[in-house]
Amino acid sequence: MILSIKQESVLTVREQQILYHIARGLSNRGIAARLALSEQTVKVHLANMTAKAHCDNRAALVAYGFETGVLRGR
Repeated sequence: MILSIKQESVLTVREQQILYHIARGLSNRGIAARLALSEQTVKVHLANMTAKAHCDNRAALVAYGFETGVLRGR
């Protein structure tokens, strides 16, 4: 899977990075460790992302990422 940062996306660059790690199956704790953030910061980003993308859960966010081109297969 490839992360393709989209400047025109409703998601910020950091949120797009978090989305990539969600799609790779990382937990909030794993994402926090990879991006040098607190777990609480990751949770706040996730809440913002689900609101912006009108998604209810992580799986829907991943689908949104593929639909918008933020995430691409190899």
